[in-house]
Amino acid sequence: MIHEIATCLWFDKNAKEAADFYQSTFSGFEPISQNPMAVNYRLFNRRFMHLNGGPGYPINPSISFFLNLEDEEEIKRVWAKLTENGTVLMDLNTYPWSPLYGWAADQFGVNWQIMKNHESHAKMAPNLMFNGVNNGKANEAIDFYTSLFPNSEILHKALYEKGEHDTEGNVKYSQFTLNGKPFHLMESSMDHQHNFNEGVSMMVTVDTQEEIDHLWDHLVDGGSPGRCGWLKDKYGVSWQIVPSVLGKLMSNPETAPKATYAFLQMSKFVIADLENAVK
Repeated sequence: MIHEIATCLWFDKNAKEAADFYQSTFSGFEPISQNPMAVNYRLFNRRFMHLNGGPGYPINPSISFFLNLEDEEEIKRVWAKLTENGTVLMDLNTYPWSPLYGWAADQFGVNWQIMKNHESHAKMAPNLMFNGVNNGKANEAIDFYTSLFPNSEILHKALYEKGEHDTEGNVKYSQFTLNGKPFHLMESSMDHQHNFNEGVSMMVTVDTQEEIDHLWDHLVDGGSPGRCGWLKDKYGVSWQIVPSVLGKLMSNPETAPKATYAFLQMSKFVIADLENAVK
């Protein structure tokens, strides 16, 4: 089976510091596990992993996180925390689409779009911004992603109309699910000077080699393979396709060193090679 799609955030030696900050900021934080390499938790019932990956992939606004909160005092408290030592991209204010909305990058570079009483199907969802080389490809991407993952559907899609401030037919705003988890996707013809990188990746855990092959082959088509289960799809979005058995092997002190050595040699994960390596 395909497990839930988690979000991995890349940090340079401060993964735990960032997780501690989010625990103090958000009421929906639930810790799961931590070690020197990674911190795992749930935030408003969505799984996150902070990876101490080192320098090289600073997080940027190409993937942000929509957070829908009902209480104005809670919104203001969260906003104050996120903007302390952070960067405001859009002031917390009233806009045509929300009575209270703001967009900010926190001190770790992670981008948040906070809204009050937005008509969303989820409290929280990642938002992919298609711009630059991806401008004009959003409709195609939504169809591609929802066709690839089971239990997926397009919930809402609004397009720019003639006379609006972007290209007619571009995706103004969309909501869809991938394997039951909500995602947002927007499109812009403006030059945002940022695009997808490894700073934010989507991590998919599966049980079988057949599932790995299916997801890997479709996602890497037109994109590029990476190391240790990482790849970039044709839009530049980073994915990790990981077998569920890896967690068991890495949690066992006897098998972890051999499993680590084996998967460091891999691009796409091969379950049989992992299991043979620990025998």
